[in-house]
Amino acid sequence: MRTLVLLRHGKSDWSGGEPDHLRPLARRGQRQVPEAGRWLAEHVGVIDLAVVSPAERTRETWRLAAAELVDPPPVREDERVYAASDDTLLDVIAGLPGEVATVVLVGHNPGFEDLVAALTGRAVPMPTSALAVIDVPGPWSDVGDGAGELRTHGRPPA
Repeated sequence: MRTLVLLRHGKSDWSGGEPDHLRPLARRGQRQVPEAGRWLAEHVGVIDLAVVSPAERTRETWRLAAAELVDPPPVREDERVYAASDDTLLDVIAGLPGEVATVVLVGHNPGFEDLVAALTGRAVPMPTSALAVIDVPGPWSDVGDGAGELRTHGRPPA
């Protein structure tokens, strides 16, 4: 059994006028994301790899969440995760190393909501700072539509 954790980036700050990929987290995001990291530490256990979109808000989200972990995993930035469709995200997942059992994917909507629906057949809202934990049987290379079971999902309080 493999575990895929989706962590949507925290609330971003639109006030600075930066291009989309350079937008930082807003104060609310900076408050919520560490709580998501604490939840990961308490409920997910050992995380083998974090795959993060190169957008500033996702990188900042992972830095704040990982700071709450006893033993943060290695991080791999993957440009394909930025503004990705569920099909592209499935390609990213299918290419994960076979020895990796638990992965956190840090990215964006609408791809994350679409990915949860594709993997589990369930429509799950993924607002900013939301988490979804999906159990996936078999190797990452076999992940596809209907291949997962939603263990839990939620969002830290604002």
